[in-house]
Amino acid sequence: MAQAPIGILLKNLLNLIYSWHPRPPFFYGWLVLGVAAVGAFIAASVSQTVLAGVQDLIAQDMEWDRKTIALAATLGTWTSGMTMPFIGRLVDRFGPRWMMLSAAILVGLGLIFLSESQTVWQFFFAYIIVRSIAGPNLQNLIPRTIAVNFFSKRRNLAMGFTSLNRIASESVNIQIITALSTAFSWRVAYRTLGLAAIPLSLPIFLMVRHKPEDVGQLPDGDSSQESEKLSSSNSEKSSKERKWSIREIISLPSFWFILTAEFVAVAATSMVVFQLVPFLVDGGMTQVTAAGALTLGNLLGGMTVPLWGWLTDRFTIKKISILIVLTAIFPTLLFTMVTPLSLGFPLVVTWTAITGAVNVLGSMMLGSVFNRSSFGTVTGISGPSRTAAMGLGPTAGALVVSWTNSYNPIFVTAILGYILVIVLYSSVRTESSQL
Repeated sequence: MAQAPIGILLKNLLNLIYSWHPRPPFFYGWLVLGVAAVGAFIAASVSQTVLAGVQDLIAQDMEWDRKTIALAATLGTWTSGMTMPFIGRLVDRFGPRWMMLSAAILVGLGLIFLSESQTVWQFFFAYIIVRSIAGPNLQNLIPRTIAVNFFSKRRNLAMGFTSLNRIASESVNIQIITALSTAFSWRVAYRTLGLAAIPLSLPIFLMVRHKPEDVGQLPDGDSSQESEKLSSSNSEKSSKERKWSIREIISLPSFWFILTAEFVAVAATSMVVFQLVPFLVDGGMTQVTAAGALTLGNLLGGMTVPLWGWLTDRFTIKKISILIVLTAIFPTLLFTMVTPLSLGFPLVVTWTAITGAVNVLGSMMLGSVFNRSSFGTVTGISGPSRTAAMGLGPTAGALVVSWTNSYNPIFVTAILGYILVIVLYSSVRTESSQL
């Protein structure tokens, strides 16, 4: 008889913990974006940028060449892309809370397993599985869906912060792994990050929510009075807030312009970024200094993404996107003219800082065409293309450098790709499109 009250008390306690959330004096969406940074930190340890920065440390210990590490990055990214359509539909239906919690714990356990790898197949298996879980759940798809769900007027600014979370986390991870690998080994570094991921998953569980309505708020923190003022136009907005079917999405020309432009931009950028540290190291720079250049540029790039997002909320996303890609062409061209020891360090910092926003431009464009009710589905559909491009870049770049014994071909290819991206983005209709 005594067990029943205990069971009821335990159930009530669990319900209380599950429903509890802090009540900050500011809009809850900003808090969720801050907590999403924890997830981004957990996931960053297996991101492409981090692996690019520490690839020589792993390759030397395992006696592999750089093409092997690049292939692991490619396969991990491609597998991540294959899961995105399913994750996109699931997060639209069930919300991000449990998905991010589960992903954080699984990534932590996976990093511990990765640190014990003794063969190429063990490393590939662990890295591919962890990467496929970490990327969409903690770094890109779900955090961007949260930004779209919580923000309307400041949507691109919010999406800029999700990119800042990712990029800052990558920068910190590069330094942590480089420092621990130099002092101990890359295995100690990944084991430490894996163990840290388990307790770091707790704030994700406690504070992440699906939509502002879950905590009694409205998008952007608008007051109920503002909501009532807009109620007269609900019938007009209902069409915009409808859930787009997959058939409707793929019938829209702007969707394909964005998809193609994003593929080219991401492939070109990932091809170059994965070769930046080898470019500097082969030119005579130390591993620590080369990783520092990538880290600094990556961090500066992350800090500029919210600024670009803020600008796109006030001007047109098309103009800002074209400006960013156009600006990226000049430092890419300079790579073909300088030596690593002369201007390599500042050029890597400059290029990485400028291109930090490239990977999020497609999502910003999609967010301006489709509404929040369908953004997870749209991102899920476009996700495989984006991650296919991101996976293609490292291996393609490594093979080209190996075959030609020169880094210039990848820089020239990136320039041509950026020019094509400008043409495609110019063709997009960024208003909420009508079929």
